[in-house]
Amino acid sequence: MASTGQWARVRPTEASRLRRGAWYRVVRLTPSEALLDVNGTLTPFPRPSLEIVPTPPTSWTVVARPPHSARLPMSWGPRYAVCPNCRNRARLEARTASMRCSKCNGFFDIGWDNA
Repeated sequence: MASTGQWARVRPTEASRLRRGAWYRVVRLTPSEALLDVNGTLTPFPRPSLEIVPTPPTSWTVVARPPHSARLPMSWGPRYAVCPNCRNRARLEARTASMRCSKCNGFFDIGWDNA
């Protein structure tokens, strides 16, 4: 069954090679898997491992810091944010409502309710 306009991210409890909190365009869905556009490469993923939504996200995704993440600065603390536009990671300030992305310059609300 073909699908257009849907977006997916890996569920927080799943281990995956996708970036935590990043949303990817769904190219096609089957009952068992989703074919995602991951930086221009069509990549299949098990559908139960994904959260799928009908519209692209419009707010920063709040992500729990992985236990052994050497690539994220320790100064960021226990969680960070992922830009809905460019997937850039950013440090979260204490319960601020919105922030600007240093990479794409977009200004978006922070999805604390999805944390």
